[in-house]
Amino acid sequence: MPMTENELQKRDAARDLGAELLESVREMKSGRAAKIHNVAIAPVVSARMKSGLSQSAFAKLLGVSIRTLQDWEQGRRTPSGAAKTLIAIAERRPEVLREAAI
Repeated sequence: MPMTENELQKRDAARDLGAELLESVREMKSGRAAKIHNVAIAPVVSARMKSGLSQSAFAKLLGVSIRTLQDWEQGRRTPSGAAKTLIAIAERRPEVLREAAI
């Protein structure tokens, strides 16, 4: 049940916002407030990172524009056909792609 305006004012009047903020800063500095977040990385990003190639070099190797690669990396589009196969190779054997880039 939502609090009434009167109840909210009464609760807020009893708070020491300065002390709460200071405590929050201390928690952040000490690492107690640290939360672990798992971020899903698109396979194409992982493959490119493992290959050690820049976006432009990776896109050129795959035969696509940088814009297309960025769309794949941001999840706006998905690769198909030969690009999927090359990305899978880059993911499993990045050295093969690096050799091909030379």
